[in-house]
Amino acid sequence: MARHHQFRAKVIAVSDSVALANAAADRIVARIAANGGRVAICLAGGSSPKQLYGLLATAAWRKRIPWHRVHWFIGDERFVAAGDPLNNMSMARRTVLDACAPSANIHPITTDSPDPDAAAGRYERELQAFYGSQELDALRPLFDVVLLGVGPDGHTASLFPGRPAIEETERWVVGVDMAPVEPLVPRVTLTLPALASCREMLFEAAGAEKRAILARVLGGENLPANRAHSIGETVWLADQAALPEDFNGQ
Repeated sequence: MARHHQFRAKVIAVSDSVALANAAADRIVARIAANGGRVAICLAGGSSPKQLYGLLATAAWRKRIPWHRVHWFIGDERFVAAGDPLNNMSMARRTVLDACAPSANIHPITTDSPDPDAAAGRYERELQAFYGSQELDALRPLFDVVLLGVGPDGHTASLFPGRPAIEETERWVVGVDMAPVEPLVPRVTLTLPALASCREMLFEAAGAEKRAILARVLGGENLPANRAHSIGETVWLADQAALPEDFNGQ
């Protein structure tokens, strides 16, 4: 029997995927504006954020972002070559970052290491150097925004139900030998403590194919996507197609 616990996030309902991308862009730009110093955004892979990234690259949105002081990280990566169509950061780079962000401000998980664990160690060291410490401080979040999606099994980033990575409490980044969902390739993923170290954790859920899993998440089921919480604000943006029929607001 699945353990349940209270769903502790804010849900913002929007009409459709276009409205969802606009709402996400608004929230990201607001978080950037609220921090007058160096900003860190942790991006998501998969299909969910592609519309958002395309929006940020448009003239109207790109001029609202002070690109020189925003650094871009990735929450998880598929252990494939940088140019591979399955590579998460490559999608973000093609869609928005290469055209808008200084190259020194783009921080991919490099996959030319011998294995996912080695790649995880390298990224963890990069994050710690950027942060200036090997210990996370709740009063000083690592990221301004962490963007996440949810898979049909309730996974988020590459934290899968019942797999060891979800229970990691010390490491910031770990290797995942093989994903149990398509594409069936090894992964590198940030852990719950690293993802939690943010001012805002922003989930995107769009389309009818997300409705079943969103119902389980909103019901408080013990799933990775429900265990991922910001030390600041945790927000789920969902369009009408993804929301369960009995959803009446949070």
